[in-house]
Amino acid sequence: MNTWDWSAVSGFMPYLWDGLLTTLRILVLGSVLSFALGLVWALGYRTKTRYVRWPVNFVTEFIRNTPLLVQLFFLYFVLPDWGIQFSAITTGTVAIGVHYSTYTAQVYRAGIDAVPVGQWEAATALSLPVGRTWNAVILPQAIRRVLPALGNYVIAMLKDTPLVVAISVLDLLGEARQQGGLTFHSNETITVVGIAFIVIAYPASLLVRALERRLVR
Repeated sequence: MNTWDWSAVSGFMPYLWDGLLTTLRILVLGSVLSFALGLVWALGYRTKTRYVRWPVNFVTEFIRNTPLLVQLFFLYFVLPDWGIQFSAITTGTVAIGVHYSTYTAQVYRAGIDAVPVGQWEAATALSLPVGRTWNAVILPQAIRRVLPALGNYVIAMLKDTPLVVAISVLDLLGEARQQGGLTFHSNETITVVGIAFIVIAYPASLLVRALERRLVR
């Protein structure tokens, strides 16, 4: 029976920081992609042209109802057969960003629907152009309402980043598995990674709750 070895923990720390930087890189870039693409989907839902609205609905429903792991495998192993190939970390970032964009789209959609009708009527009465109405009146109010929900999805993305180890990305979990296999101290490395996720996710959840309470007031 293996006993806990603190030297294995200290030896793993340099690799932990490398994995943490990779995880945070995927998280930040994936979040930016999901927020930007999610807004595009949300606007597509509201278009009056069914040739745009129907494909947007189909694509987002397909992505949302397909496991993220399957999407990772498709992007990394299938697309190269069609001449489209990215690095493992780029594939992981794109997969997470696109997958979660279908969820942030619903968040944006709810925020836009929550803007009072009077705001739309006021913009029409002032003869504001469509672009000005969205940029200056609707979106600022809608995004402010949905910030806590977007924050929750960032935390969810953080907890899903370990899936990229399936395509050989050395994130936190990837570094832990590799070093655990080399040193035969997997218990220590996996435990440290679990603690690292708690240390990051729990304060983030408290921040989201504080933001939600402030916006409510």
